Amino acid sequence: MGLSPGGGLAFDGANIWVSNSFDNTITKLRASDGTNEGTFPTGVDLLGVAFDGADIWVADNTDSTVTKLRASDGANLGTFPTGHGPRQVAFDGSSIWVVNAFRNTVTKLRASDGLNQGTFPVGHAPVALAFDGVSVWVANLSDNTVTRLRSTDGLNLGTFPTGREPDGVAFDGADIWVTNLGDSTVSKL
Repeated sequence: MGLSPGGGLAFDGANIWVSNSFDNTITKLRASDGTNEGTFPTGVDLLGVAFDGADIWVADNTDSTVTKLRASDGANLGTFPTGHGPRQVAFDGSSIWVVNAFRNTVTKLRASDGLNQGTFPVGHAPVALAFDGVSVWVANLSDNTVTRLRSTDGLNLGTFPTGREPDGVAFDGADIWVTNLGDSTVSKL
């Protein structure tokens, strides 16, 4: 069992942002026609990407950081430490959440300035996460579970079984959906 690649895409309302893991850049494509609007340097071994309403956040896996870029022009607004092995990022309306695959934790950063608001334990090898409007759901690849954290303070609200090797999480407005790499299934919670 290995960690899934977890590449990143995000939509900012007009553009698609694509992480380029092998050349340590992120590319901004105009969604209407795919025109390249720029490629911007970031950290090393990029994975997840999220949009916070104004800025793009990118997980720099090898650097154990996230990079914040201004969506309008790709300007680097800062690089912020996370736990070891950040893979995916999610925005909850005020904070950026980052899964740290090699520390079995999730880090919460204030979106306005990257201030660390806490690091919270979850299951083994967290690789993906999603926000449901109240909670952050984290896929724990090695435990075959998802952990639900209260977004206000990171309180663990429970851990729930999934299929084998969950590696993706999404919220559809009512339910949490989890992709299970190890048995090619999808779980609905």
